[in-house]
Amino acid sequence: MANRLREVLLNGHWIANTNYKEQIIDLNWQQATQRIADLNTIAALTYHINYYLDGLLNAFENGKLEISDRYSFELPPITSEKGWNELVAKFLANAERFANKVERMEDDTFDRIFIDEKYGTYLRNIEGVIEHSYYHLGQITLIKKLIVVDIS
Repeated sequence: MANRLREVLLNGHWIANTNYKEQIIDLNWQQATQRIADLNTIAALTYHINYYLDGLLNAFENGKLEISDRYSFELPPITSEKGWNELVAKFLANAERFANKVERMEDDTFDRIFIDEKYGTYLRNIEGVIEHSYYHLGQITLIKKLIVVDIS
């Protein structure tokens, strides 16, 4: 599971022939926040996935799920390179922390209930992170292609 997380978030090419780090690392803040029609920005999508990584890491550590879908796109304004670089750094650090946490889990943890029965097992939630991440990675990849064409 940890390897699958690293594939989509940090260094893989097997499923999508790219990953989050590869897609976001070379963008500047104007590109990351550029709006194409009514699509989310790359910054908003990066924030969105990081919101869940951070929230689930906290839940793993304190046994409480304190995040809500309604706040997952509430990206504070990014108005400088510093702001974008801080978001990227947080995302990459949380991605690595999340993969490391999963890697250190005992095998029987994956079949245990995650926080509350309504959320299913740890495995279901970790697989959900992977699937959700690939879904938005596809969006980021397409938006980046539109931005590169638009800026060139």
